[in-house]
Amino acid sequence: MTPRDERRYPKLLLRVPQVPDDAWLSQPEAARQLGIVLIRIGVLIACGHLAPAADSAGRAGVTITSVEAENAWRDSATRRAKALRLLKDTIRFL
Repeated sequence: MTPRDERRYPKLLLRVPQVPDDAWLSQPEAARQLGIVLIRIGVLIACGHLAPAADSAGRAGVTITSVEAENAWRDSATRRAKALRLLKDTIRFL
């Protein structure tokens, strides 16, 4: 089994841009910064809220800017906005 920090995105399923290492976060680190469980990162990527990225070694992760934007949205969004987003994401994800 591959350690989480060394996982890569499947090349056939998803075109993921390679970004500089200083603009990249691993998925576990992004989950820690957002205060959510790791599987939720995949849902946020699938729904378009986080931008997938690969570092110079090709490891799977997300861009730092998308994590910062998500964190800012979570801090400022109203309950109504969060509920609407949850509804939209549920429909989009299914």
